[in-house]
Amino acid sequence: MTTEHETSAHDSLSVLTGMYEAESRYLAAGGPGSASFDLLAPFFAPDVVMHQARALPYGGTWRGHDGMARFLRAMAEAWESFEIGEQDFLATGETAVIHTQVRARARATGRELAFPVLQTITVREGRITEVRPFYWDTAAIVAAMTP
Repeated sequence: MTTEHETSAHDSLSVLTGMYEAESRYLAAGGPGSASFDLLAPFFAPDVVMHQARALPYGGTWRGHDGMARFLRAMAEAWESFEIGEQDFLATGETAVIHTQVRARARATGRELAFPVLQTITVREGRITEVRPFYWDTAAIVAAMTP
């Protein structure tokens, strides 16, 4: 017998897996400025909120689909490449935790950096409603981007 908690965790994992696949298609299609956010929109609630560390060039709070599209543009301006590596998912009901290994190249300096990101993502009614990324070392990220 499947419990409500197990069903909710499975639904969260399905949403996240779908979103990361859509993000890959979005980036393959050229990302911000070339591809439409419509590829990603079905995975995010219209009032989604993303909280990025303020120290980062793309830091701050991003709200709604328009905010998410602006966030993706800001990321594209900061990073020449941003490759998602190994990911570990822990879905626990509405809240999922994802540990991701990233390899990125700063657009302003060409410097490469490998770093982990831990995100808490809230999924309600089949859509992502909140994203909170936690970076291991924001100072190293800023330093890689600073000429």
